[in-house]
Amino acid sequence: MIRLRHKLLIQMFRLFDQLVLMATALCIIYFRPEIVLQGGNHVLQATFHLEDAVGILVLAVGWVGIFDYFVRYKADRLVALHTQLKNMLKATGLSAFWLMVVSAVFGVKSFNVLNILVFFLVVTLVGLVSRLALRMILLSARRSGYNYRYLLVVGANQRACQITARIEEKPELGYKIVGFVAENPEALEDWENRRHESWKALGELSEIRRILTEERVDEIIVCLPVDARFSDITRIVQHARDLGIVVRLMPDFADGTLLRNMHVEHFENEYVVTLFREQMLVQLLFKRLLDTAISLAAIIVLLPVMLLVAALIKLTSPGPVLFVQRRVGMNQRQFKLYKFRSMVANAEQRKSELMHLNEQDGPAFKIENDPRITPIGRFIRKTSIDELPQLFNVLSGEMSLVGPRPPLPEEVSKYEWLFRKRLSVKPGITCIWQISGRNNVSFDRWMQMDHEYIENWSLLLDLKILLKTVPAVLTSRGAS
Repeated sequence: MIRLRHKLLIQMFRLFDQLVLMATALCIIYFRPEIVLQGGNHVLQATFHLEDAVGILVLAVGWVGIFDYFVRYKADRLVALHTQLKNMLKATGLSAFWLMVVSAVFGVKSFNVLNILVFFLVVTLVGLVSRLALRMILLSARRSGYNYRYLLVVGANQRACQITARIEEKPELGYKIVGFVAENPEALEDWENRRHESWKALGELSEIRRILTEERVDEIIVCLPVDARFSDITRIVQHARDLGIVVRLMPDFADGTLLRNMHVEHFENEYVVTLFREQMLVQLLFKRLLDTAISLAAIIVLLPVMLLVAALIKLTSPGPVLFVQRRVGMNQRQFKLYKFRSMVANAEQRKSELMHLNEQDGPAFKIENDPRITPIGRFIRKTSIDELPQLFNVLSGEMSLVGPRPPLPEEVSKYEWLFRKRLSVKPGITCIWQISGRNNVSFDRWMQMDHEYIENWSLLLDLKILLKTVPAVLTSRGAS
């Protein structure tokens, strides 16, 4: 699933631009800049007629179309700042012309040549400043180590190096180069014979699955000839789809002409074909809003219960109240997961001596009568109360209410290839496995359930799982 915040920011700018256009036009109508510039202070006593509403509608529809065509509200990082500013200038210029046409047709006398010029200057200035401010904020955040995307370059050729160098010249794009994948052994040997300052070759194309398994990758740029490497590109796209990774093809000019009818963007006069992972923006927005609203409400309502459980844990067993553990989230990003401590304080140190008692197949570790569990711990595990602190993980955006359970790093290292599909979405507190028997379900079936959830995800499916979670928790189905 996509990163939602950037998509939302783009849509906010779409609304912001239209509000600026309309607000500027209304201010000109009511305050008459040509009078103010001459030292006057005039506010129009306006009347509103039906034709005015029609004119406003025509004006707004035109502005939306103009800005959509030139500004192209897309969550694409490969848009240089000068290109963005140039597109904004085109959009505001044509918007001012459209205002002049509409005002002439509907007889709006407030918009003479001077006021049209004022309109153009104001909306252009606001548009350019807003984009520059956003770039400065993003650049500052990225210099502090935030909002980066990890980029893997497929191709160890001159073109791949040129494209990568141009990307690194623009830190505002927010990319960190993971490394390069050579197309064949000869290309890898040639790479190693040449000197590269900070870039490294991670292996050959035949090792792409291993590389994607070991490295943190958000996006892949493929710099290979489409005609000679079509099967390899198809395989890369399939692997990326399995893991929910964005793929960008950067073919040369000859190949680019063959792709005119596809969704083609341009970066520094180069063709870029972008394959996105997800387009369900509205549903993702509601999923995040649902996560925030329910987790916040649950924290408020259940706070007395959590305080009582914390006190009981502290009084009945030495050690901290919370159990904090590193887990693997979306796109292999690790985070700290919080649970009420249900085991003795040194439970992790004793895990190795109990491995022979593991009752769960696959890399997961489960013992029904685990000797490390405390008396109060057995109760809170059976009732799933130990999971309540994860509401704070949901509130912070590290987890979702519904999604695959977050695995341990050592479990992920033992995953088969298709099991890694579950790392392409945010982990959750509850999931299909949680309501289907939990410890009574085999590991392979568990992974299959997560795969089915990701392939068939919808907001309605999340709501169904949440509703089924309540009786599953109350009956302690499959819990131990």
